[in-house]
Amino acid sequence: MSEKIESQHVQRKAILYVRQSSSFQVQHNEESRKLQYAMQQRLHNLGWEQVDVIDEDLGRSAAGGVVRSGFERMVADVCLGKVGAVAAREVSRFARNSRDWQKLVEVCRVVDTLLIDQETVYAPRQSNDRLLLGLKGSLNEYELDLLRQRSVEARYEKAKRGELIVAAPIGYLKTGTSRAGDLRLEKDPTRGFVKRSSWPIPSALNWEACGRHSCGGSKKDCSCRSATTKESCPGNVRPTPCCIRS
Repeated sequence: MSEKIESQHVQRKAILYVRQSSSFQVQHNEESRKLQYAMQQRLHNLGWEQVDVIDEDLGRSAAGGVVRSGFERMVADVCLGKVGAVAAREVSRFARNSRDWQKLVEVCRVVDTLLIDQETVYAPRQSNDRLLLGLKGSLNEYELDLLRQRSVEARYEKAKRGELIVAAPIGYLKTGTSRAGDLRLEKDPTRGFVKRSSWPIPSALNWEACGRHSCGGSKKDCSCRSATTKESCPGNVRPTPCCIRS
């Protein structure tokens, strides 16, 4: 048991915060989620009997662009003085932006709430721990920016090679995966192409609506100026859209 954990901390409840950044991680990174839930045992070993788990933010990024109801509820409970410690597998689970991170650290300092990860117990009221938490928050934000920069540069390089496929055009499907490197476009066998000859042709045409006729002449010199259907026009050429009666 850490010397930073005192009786007033254990008498209050502990909160375990569980988060994954995207729905893809929720579906495929099950082991990461299990490791986060396993932090409950670490809190019990440190002396807490009541441990609440907040996992409402699964599939939500901590970069600051989305609302995280679970994080806001956790901060609200801390502000009320009901929480002795907030824990996460890694402190980066709490926040990836300085605004949310500094708010959490400052609130924990005011009400004397500990922050706990898989390795260390942090007491925000101690200057050394507060400095370390500030550095970790800055590194978490920098790491996210670095990952974004690498992703954008990779997309640019792929586009230069003509291999970047963002969305498939109508009538095609994306096959393969980008991770395997075999992403390509193929024709969709379930979608047929409509032939031009199968389009419906209007039965009545307003030849007097404009000066052009299907045979290419004008009203004055065209022998089909009295024609009202395509079949009766000797030119037998498809009329222009302005001659079609709406």
